[in-house]
Amino acid sequence: MNTLGLSLIFKMGCLCAKESVMINSRKYYIKSHLGDGGFSVVELVEDAHTHRTYALKRITCHGPEDQRLALQEVEFHKRFQHPNILECIDAALIGSTVMDAAMDTTSQVLILLPYYQRGTLAQELEWRCKNNEPMDSVPLLTMFIQVCKGVQAMHEATPVPLAHRDLKTANVLLKEDYTPVIMDLGSMAPARVKIGGSGEAQTLQDTAGERCSMPYRAPELFTVETHSTIDERTDIWSLGCILYAMCYYKSPFDAVYERGDSVALAVISGNVTFPETSIYSDDIRDLIMFMLNVNPTERPFIQNVIDKAEIVLMKLENRV
Repeated sequence: MNTLGLSLIFKMGCLCAKESVMINSRKYYIKSHLGDGGFSVVELVEDAHTHRTYALKRITCHGPEDQRLALQEVEFHKRFQHPNILECIDAALIGSTVMDAAMDTTSQVLILLPYYQRGTLAQELEWRCKNNEPMDSVPLLTMFIQVCKGVQAMHEATPVPLAHRDLKTANVLLKEDYTPVIMDLGSMAPARVKIGGSGEAQTLQDTAGERCSMPYRAPELFTVETHSTIDERTDIWSLGCILYAMCYYKSPFDAVYERGDSVALAVISGNVTFPETSIYSDDIRDLIMFMLNVNPTERPFIQNVIDKAEIVLMKLENRV
């Protein structure tokens, strides 16, 4: 056979051979790359038997602490069965199951998740900004309340309340009917943390710096005070930033970040500006500022936010 014929056969063989991955004896074909996180890669995969598509999150662990955190993320997913929190369909650990802190070994934690073709709320807002198509107030608030109810399930978790700690528009997926689903539980932690000294304060501050996105991060996580208590209201600040972004396409602190100015100073000052003209009511603006209280002890809890949002929604529906 001539060289051209061999080359064609080789290329056809490469096209037919699909890269695959096994998760608990079930085979999945890798179709495409969906995105990268700080600690992970997400791929679109297809079940070899049912041909259904899923999102596969691969977390590479470079030591026992990385592996512990990745497996903890799996446990957090499994703890919730809520329409507004992303479910874990399956998970597996590949590589070392027992890791010695002194050994330079790696493992991977695989998390199989639903795939939503519509993408994230951040992508939706980017499209709306580009096409100058803001969301109508009623569906906007309806979606926001659903996000809040997912957060409420976290804050009211038993036996230990949990905080997401990295709520942002890029961590909210949208189903085909625009139902929001909170994803990426890798930053989730016990909601209430007592800070006993400067070492503990620095550790939490460093963790927040590594895992919590700056334009959505609560002020108390930028400078963690000694002998203080951090609670679930860090998420309430992030929800305020999300609602602002749903109205005006970006967090109120995104512009500061993009200019290269200090986001920390802007957040701690609590200086939030609104466009001079807007299609949204003063009630929605007040709801945003209700959440963006710099003092965490004066910030509302999630039930207060839901109650206020539902009152605003009811007023809007009665006007239609």
